[in-house]
Amino acid sequence: MIREDLRNVAIIAHVDHGKTTLVDQMLKQCGTYHENEVVQERVMDSGDLERERGITILAKNTAVRYKDVKINIIDTPGHADFGGEVERILKMVNGVILLVDAAEGPMPQTRFVLQKAMALGHPIIVVVNKIDRPDARLDEVVDEVLELLIELDATDEQLDSPVLFCSGRAGTASLSPDVPGTDLRPLFDAILEHIPAPEGDEEGPLQLLVSSIDYNDYVGRIGIGRIDRGCIRQNQEAMIVNWHNPDVMRKTKIVSLNQFEGLARRPVTEARMGDIVTFSGAEGITIGDTITAIDKPEPLEFVKVSEPTLEMTFSVNDSPFAGKDGKYVTSRQLRDRLYKETLKDVSIRISDGDTTDSFRVAGRGEMHLSILIETMRREGYELACSMPHVLNKEIDGVMCEPIERVTIDVPNDYSGAVISKLSARKGELLEMTPRDTRTRIEYSIPTRCLLGYRSEFMTDTKGEGIIISIFDGYQPYKGEVTLRFTGSLVAAEQGVATSYALYSCQDRGQMFIGVQTPVYEGMIVGSCPKQEDIVLNVCKEKHLTAIRSSGADEKLILTPPKIMSLEEAIDYIAEDELMEITPHNLRLRKKILNTELRLKAEARNKK
Repeated sequence: MIREDLRNVAIIAHVDHGKTTLVDQMLKQCGTYHENEVVQERVMDSGDLERERGITILAKNTAVRYKDVKINIIDTPGHADFGGEVERILKMVNGVILLVDAAEGPMPQTRFVLQKAMALGHPIIVVVNKIDRPDARLDEVVDEVLELLIELDATDEQLDSPVLFCSGRAGTASLSPDVPGTDLRPLFDAILEHIPAPEGDEEGPLQLLVSSIDYNDYVGRIGIGRIDRGCIRQNQEAMIVNWHNPDVMRKTKIVSLNQFEGLARRPVTEARMGDIVTFSGAEGITIGDTITAIDKPEPLEFVKVSEPTLEMTFSVNDSPFAGKDGKYVTSRQLRDRLYKETLKDVSIRISDGDTTDSFRVAGRGEMHLSILIETMRREGYELACSMPHVLNKEIDGVMCEPIERVTIDVPNDYSGAVISKLSARKGELLEMTPRDTRTRIEYSIPTRCLLGYRSEFMTDTKGEGIIISIFDGYQPYKGEVTLRFTGSLVAAEQGVATSYALYSCQDRGQMFIGVQTPVYEGMIVGSCPKQEDIVLNVCKEKHLTAIRSSGADEKLILTPPKIMSLEEAIDYIAEDELMEITPHNLRLRKKILNTELRLKAEARNKK
């Protein structure tokens, strides 16, 4: 049977190419909102971190109605670190809309997500977005997309994909760049014409693949997936099976059943083949499980998600200031929270560490891990994190390391500095394309050599450069390279930083703390331009004498400290350092806090 009244489509693109803004206009033009209703921008980015950073982190479902056809739309993340979200939801749809920026053209994540969609044989609708940009290159971008399709061995049908020209912000689409659109009807018509309707056996036994997990305090875990075969009903008894372990089966009962309608979830008593539904009641359900009929438990194959490339150690905070800020501070609470994350994020790996209060957390990249850390600190967790390490792999007896494909867009004046820095970090130049006042450079570089470079890059390009990287496979180990050329300024004792002490210390390097900041022995208070650590007393007070007065401190002029963001801290810390993360504070510290013990350990390591 073919469901002509239904279409399931995902919008995939590189970061910042306008997916969520386009979905806003699709919802608006299909009458999702009431007349005069005030709606915030990027309504699909519902999380606090998503709105603050202006990026999509989790894939979201919505649905619109056009010409009596229900169109289920999935808005996906564009950042490479959240590629696991894209990989798993592609099993829920029958086709994809590939969004490409009219000025930037295809970027690394465009290639990644397109490759995954093509591997599943999905039809593609190419949408060149942001055509109202003054630097738009419409014809060149269309040619670049075609070249990318050919490079990825597209089928004849995929090479004949329709191309539309859109302005997501204005809510217009057209079939020709020379004929401006007035609304998004051409896009909706293209979806109905080129995205195939769901096809399957509606009378057969139930099969539903769980592609996403949500959580609610009242009903517990909520499964989200598309019905591949048969029907599902409220209060129906079913079986949970998994492709990788088909012999283990569990009976369950579907307590509640919902379908997406606009931005809401509408309760239903029954859903048919092709529908995307949410359901609760299936205890212990995880991504990749299949809900089947009791008499015919046949699991569906789940897409293999790419392996993580970076690993950090999360451990219990044991600094002198531990427990002052956080609500959850024990190893049991930390362990439960981390393993809970694996239930909804298929691209993260958690394993027990070398000690009972440490855990190894592997993810796709620095942003992937920093988002997890930021989410946990906002929930009230206290923890300590080590510097990230790349996960090497032995292939045919040769030790190989993960390699990133880096795309850089910089003003012409700064391209020399960027090439010099990346070449020193074992980078291999692949392509260099000058465009008017800017240059696009593509590099192949080991993942470990990119750690800590982004902040340097922004300094070298005066904040005007764009750097984007994506995992590009494994290659033989490229050899040792020095990545950090600075040391740390370390506090000598516990106390409160004074202006008198900071004034005499600021000549030693860049300070990370200001006046009246509480510090402890072993805490990192600044960066030293030399490749060595310097121990400082930042709590020293000026003694009063008959000649001097305490009011003389007011004449001291202090350089403003550098306040580290979480990503900058991850980039900065060295092998023997940790980040202390609490709900209200981010501190850097040495693993060994005592100065004497630390110096002895360093002496032993040099021997």
